[in-house]
Amino acid sequence: MQRRRYVGVCFRTVRQGALRAVIRLAIYLVQSGRSAAIRGRNCFDFCPVLLYNEFMERILTYNVSDDYAGKNIKTLLKQHFKMSSALILSLKRNEDGICVNGERKYVDYVLQCGDNVSLTMRENASENIEPAKIELDIVYEDEDLMIINKPPHMPTHPSMGHHENTLANGLMYYFRNEPRIFRAVNRLDKDTSGLMAVAKNGYTHARLCDEIKEGALKRKYIAIVCGALESGGTIDVPIGRAAGSVIKHAVTENGRRAVTHYRILRRLGEYTLIELELDTGRTHQIRIHMAHIGCPLLGDWLYGEENRELFPRQALHSYYARLVHPVTGEVLEFKAPLARDMKKFVEKFDKDIEI
Repeated sequence: MQRRRYVGVCFRTVRQGALRAVIRLAIYLVQSGRSAAIRGRNCFDFCPVLLYNEFMERILTYNVSDDYAGKNIKTLLKQHFKMSSALILSLKRNEDGICVNGERKYVDYVLQCGDNVSLTMRENASENIEPAKIELDIVYEDEDLMIINKPPHMPTHPSMGHHENTLANGLMYYFRNEPRIFRAVNRLDKDTSGLMAVAKNGYTHARLCDEIKEGALKRKYIAIVCGALESGGTIDVPIGRAAGSVIKHAVTENGRRAVTHYRILRRLGEYTLIELELDTGRTHQIRIHMAHIGCPLLGDWLYGEENRELFPRQALHSYYARLVHPVTGEVLEFKAPLARDMKKFVEKFDKDIEI
């Protein structure tokens, strides 16, 4: 697993009403030379004031350059940080949500070159999600986001019949000493395996969701479909809710646009191994689109034909993700090996295949 920390931004866990005391404690530790003893750790983990009423605090900082000198704070928040009006409003509600050179300022304050802007975001833990000790395959983690390789048969969110066996439950246990809100960026169906991005704060979540809308967050999947496809192609048909169903979606004239690109990787007798890339992120998009052209996913009980003896789930795996880090601007790429059950099925036809 990759874990990263970077300079210029920080996050802390503090108790409401005790912020000043915690800051004074941090200053004392630094001045007394004890900071080395806690380097690489959340320096407030040991503090007894963390026992109750905790919230997570995320601080972003920015040194004003010539690009924003003479412009107001709202322009900086909108153009540089790409913050929504809702996020800006939440900052304004915090006493120290927007500060310049250590002093609270309003969004109409005009910035000068060299000013230090600090933005403090706070949030409480997700309610009604019970922590559960579940093994997680964490591919990458830093202060703002996580990339997780989700196994098949694991729901993303708690729902009826799935209260303690979901990815959200596992992450609440993983963050049991840090209050967090569960924010999945690209949700995978229960029986779909592979890479998922999870945001650690509201700002990161909003930015990554914007990347999906703008096409900057790239996702590629591998699937096994029924039928012998002759060539790759692009499916561009709208998707909406199926009439009379609360679960099923369908190709509908009044649906939202959905675009799926696919190419053939290998023919497997009556089946085809394909790679898919999405331009949009509609519910069940790949499953619906492949069924629409007469090649439903192997094992898809909802849009194809269920045969648990042949394959116990829809044969779909999210194997590749590329995104721009919302804070650092760094381009990050990740790959996850093909899920074990899909690899085993493919090897029945070609034992030497490398995916």
